[in-house]
Amino acid sequence: MSDNVTPASWQASAIARLWRALSGQRLSTLWRLARLGGPLVYSFSRREREVTEINLTEVYPERSATERRRLARESLVHSTATMLELGFAWMADPARVEGAIEEVHGRELLDEARAEGRGVIVLAPHFGNWEVLNFWLSSHFPFTAMYEPPKITALDPVIRQGRERMGASLVPTNPRGVAALLKALKRSEAVGILPDQEPDWGSGVFAPFYSRDAYTATLLPKLVARTQARVVTGVARRLAGGRGFAIHFLAADERVYDSDETQSATGVNACVEAAIALDPTQYQWEYKRYRKVPEALAGHPDHKRFRLY
Repeated sequence: MSDNVTPASWQASAIARLWRALSGQRLSTLWRLARLGGPLVYSFSRREREVTEINLTEVYPERSATERRRLARESLVHSTATMLELGFAWMADPARVEGAIEEVHGRELLDEARAEGRGVIVLAPHFGNWEVLNFWLSSHFPFTAMYEPPKITALDPVIRQGRERMGASLVPTNPRGVAALLKALKRSEAVGILPDQEPDWGSGVFAPFYSRDAYTATLLPKLVARTQARVVTGVARRLAGGRGFAIHFLAADERVYDSDETQSATGVNACVEAAIALDPTQYQWEYKRYRKVPEALAGHPDHKRFRLY
């Protein structure tokens, strides 16, 4: 290894080459690979398996243990498929990606808002393939989204190029980025927000997600209050057998427009639940959505006892 090639840059180069190689494969082939790889993730990746099963036990207590294990296995197959499809979403010929989007439901929600001179805030949970959703949005609308560079910094230009290639504008996850979102909304454009990522302390409130309090970001009510934007939920649902994708835009729960941050956050979480209901196996359940607990915020001396993970 030369002095100019670090382990991180070598790793980034190898990942980028893999994405490029996978970008030329058919989606059905990538799905078959996911069907092979998903069970391996379930069997050998203890962290992903346990977090997925804990979350499913929490949100679907009425389902049998057998059914929840089936959901966990299928969820990890879909998560594997999403990883394999990154090269397709970022590097495949745009005509191929556009052609893989077989259905678009609810586009009128975006068109009507823009016709009224209103911006659109798209809540994009970790469901299906959110990179395909980014591709479609940035292909059809002026689109801005927040972006946090990857841990492997050498991958940053590769990911940026993939996400921006259809015209998306990526802005940082800081006050400067929030200002850019506000400007885009005031221009009646579309912006994307991840509604199911746990924010830092001080940037959220506790609101119910499947009846259990989850720390939820409060950026949305701030954007709505200053722009009167319309809010929709957007996902790219994977069709059976890796046949392609269906884009769904769903009208937001009315509570998202409430000026009270807890009420708005409750509406946001209800929007995520509505998206998950399209196909619970396509949600990324391996994310620790309940990592923070109200007892920690309240200074409870034994707050770790209340944590799930």
